[in-house]
Amino acid sequence: MAKRSTFLQSCSNLIGDKSGNFAMMAALLVPVVFATGGVAIDMTNMMMAKDQLQDATDAAALAASSALVNEGLTIEKAKALAKDFVKTQSRNYLSADMTDEAKAAFDLALSSNTTADITEKTAAVGNSKTYTVEVSSKLDLPLNALTRLLGKETVEISTVSRSLSSTEAKNALSMFLVLDRSGSMGEDTATINSVSPTKPESYNCGTNNRPKTCTRYVTNYITKIEALKTAGASLLLELKTADSTSTLVRTGGVSYNNTMQAESPLAWGVTGVSSYVGNLTATGSTDSSAAFKNSYNSLLAKNSAGALKEEAEHKLKNGQVPKKYIVFMTDGENNYYDGKQSAANGDKSDTETLDYCTKAKTAGFTVFTIAFMAPDRGQKLLDACATDDTTTEKYYFAAEDADQLNLAFKYIGEKASEVTVRLTQ
Repeated sequence: MAKRSTFLQSCSNLIGDKSGNFAMMAALLVPVVFATGGVAIDMTNMMMAKDQLQDATDAAALAASSALVNEGLTIEKAKALAKDFVKTQSRNYLSADMTDEAKAAFDLALSSNTTADITEKTAAVGNSKTYTVEVSSKLDLPLNALTRLLGKETVEISTVSRSLSSTEAKNALSMFLVLDRSGSMGEDTATINSVSPTKPESYNCGTNNRPKTCTRYVTNYITKIEALKTAGASLLLELKTADSTSTLVRTGGVSYNNTMQAESPLAWGVTGVSSYVGNLTATGSTDSSAAFKNSYNSLLAKNSAGALKEEAEHKLKNGQVPKKYIVFMTDGENNYYDGKQSAANGDKSDTETLDYCTKAKTAGFTVFTIAFMAPDRGQKLLDACATDDTTTEKYYFAAEDADQLNLAFKYIGEKASEVTVRLTQ
């Protein structure tokens, strides 16, 4: 009995002794407290990293969609572009403090964990295409040392982005270009040729009695006619991209100086007018009246059966009634009419040009106009000739350099072919 009492007393004493309780509790709770703080830090990092990775996949999906419809990239090249975009964007956001070795490992891991899927759908009528781009990516984010007390080294974050792009030509189109090739189009713009920024120039470096020819290099500016050729190619590329099999788009063109030049007649696709624009040269004075009249008459020409030729051509090819466009460009002002040059004859040319502008708009044509480094009177003519402005559309452009001219022509091409790109998720 005494032994039992001694044992019970020892147990009671042990339970009642609180001198070691704090140390025991601290040993149990301190890792939990530290780990909890680590989790809070990592949760913040995870949210930031996910937002940054989402931005990267969003940007990649939009870039691939835009390249498909605006640059004519193949699906495989667009996929590669999207994956590279994610890697570049994510590296900027997530690995700024990494060593070169760590960056290389990061790039490799992200590349293997990023996918880009693209589906293409062709319209039942015509040649328009719709692309759905899905870019997904995942990343193992290292946890900090405090969170690792819970036994987990990394956590996976993942994102998915989808975009939709289309080259839509819901209505077929016929477009006629009316382009100024007068002598002033041979003048320099203020834009330096990026491919060949300088060019050789010969000059007399001798004396009157002993002339000598030397060569020096001067700034090589793009001429207006060169800028026009580049801009025209941008417009026609947009149409070609939207209608790669030439079943919806018909184009033609005519140039003018003091007389109307031989035209490039309306034909399927853009090949004929592309060659025509590429061969333009700059000479002579300016009279736009006959050329604009020709574009109007060409779009309203009738076939041998007495039907409107453009409507008949499109009905046979695609079953649609085409939209009709005139693109009218000048860098100057009219100063010639009916074989004579004078300010009064320039006024006559303006009057006749405006008369046919009005007729074209009344007939339902859309008239885009571009005044390229033109004086006030030239700008006034083209502003009045353009389809009336609205709050959402642009029909008259005043381009003051080669880049602005290119953007104006490209916009017209995009508008006519109705290119759209948007993020869907």
